[in-house]
Amino acid sequence: MSAFPITLPEQRSPWRLPARGPVAMYCLIAAEAAIFTIFVVAYIFYLGKSATGPQPAAVLRAPIFLTVCLLSSSLTIHLAVRSLRRRNVRGFACWWCGTIVLGGIFLAGTAREWRHLIYQDGLTIQTNLFGTTYYSLVGLHAFHVVMGLAALTTVLVFTIRGNVRPEHSERTEVLSMYWHFVDAVWVVVFTVVYLIGR
Repeated sequence: MSAFPITLPEQRSPWRLPARGPVAMYCLIAAEAAIFTIFVVAYIFYLGKSATGPQPAAVLRAPIFLTVCLLSSSLTIHLAVRSLRRRNVRGFACWWCGTIVLGGIFLAGTAREWRHLIYQDGLTIQTNLFGTTYYSLVGLHAFHVVMGLAALTTVLVFTIRGNVRPEHSERTEVLSMYWHFVDAVWVVVFTVVYLIGR
């Protein structure tokens, strides 16, 4: 009899390809992050180089309330996905709808800010370098919010029609990844435009 116990090799589960949805979303997020990086660097590079006014410090006001709304929507969409995983479709619909409302408030606030900048302060995309880079960067983010809200609203419509079930939680999680990315990008945009840029 051997003095040393015989150990059998560990049973390893076969390697599986990762799900296509998350991989595709990670690739999309990587590409979008690269685009945002270019716009952020351009904004910082041209900061303070406008020969004519208005300048950022004179017209920009930090949208604290809108930022709180958008960042809170990351929590509501997380709770929505968690509710669906727990087979609570009604809770999913409520939290998902809350995410849309918060995103809508942010978008409406951005539109209101732009209206004030254009008609009260005279800042358009053609006014100076600041106007060009500001509307390009903030507008790019607003475009992504619009696309996200369109996708979220589509899912909500399917939920109301009874087409969304607990087994679809992985798909909703993939969409939530995009929304979290939009929120994370706003933290960068807010910091660069409304804190550093002023």
